[in-house]
Amino acid sequence: MRSVPYAHAVGSLMYLAISTRPDIAYAVGVLARFSVNPGVAHWAAVKHLFRYLKGTLDYKLTYAPNPSAPSSSLFHTYSDADHGGCKDSGKSTGAYIVKIGTGAVSWRSKLQTIVARSTTEAEYIAASDAGSELLFLRNLFSELGQDVSSPFPLYIDNLSAVQVAKNPEHHGRLKHLDLKYLWLRDEVASNKVSIHHCPTASMPADLLTKPLVLSKVQKCCDMMGLVKYPEVQH
Repeated sequence: MRSVPYAHAVGSLMYLAISTRPDIAYAVGVLARFSVNPGVAHWAAVKHLFRYLKGTLDYKLTYAPNPSAPSSSLFHTYSDADHGGCKDSGKSTGAYIVKIGTGAVSWRSKLQTIVARSTTEAEYIAASDAGSELLFLRNLFSELGQDVSSPFPLYIDNLSAVQVAKNPEHHGRLKHLDLKYLWLRDEVASNKVSIHHCPTASMPADLLTKPLVLSKVQKCCDMMGLVKYPEVQH
């Protein structure tokens, strides 16, 4: 493996995952964990991902008004987590996607820094990270002159995490969490963020937390606005 350009390949894939291809963000994040000492199996996974990209070269992020959006808000943010997804450390992978209209404008897939003791905890931490990004975009668009007086929706597919974020008294299982995660409740109370439940089947961030079957990958890509364009006729 010394002569194999594993780190260079993963770096190139990471650039693509950050720029225009949210569908490979989870896979690239997992591959990057082995950059120091990769094995043959890891290199085979890199080549598999390149073959996937080869077959989806005509996928493009598209932006248009979304008549089926759950609300008229400028942003729609989705957060999700895979509890205990990393078998080596027991940590969960948290992810979020921010959409304007039909397309994703911001996304992240990252292994959480602490070991979550429950699915609710992992989902709430992911929602807290999504809320940070949502408030950044809210402030940015406020400076650009957009009306941001109404709360921006944040969708979570875990009902218990929804209740925790909405109700400051509902804290029995999360009172041990670091205070940096609990700020989200104040933003909900101040009407800057509104928390909503989203069924897992309609959660585009699911693709950024775990491997999925092909049919679910294609559905999540559609929900992200990453759609296949026909070849241009010359």
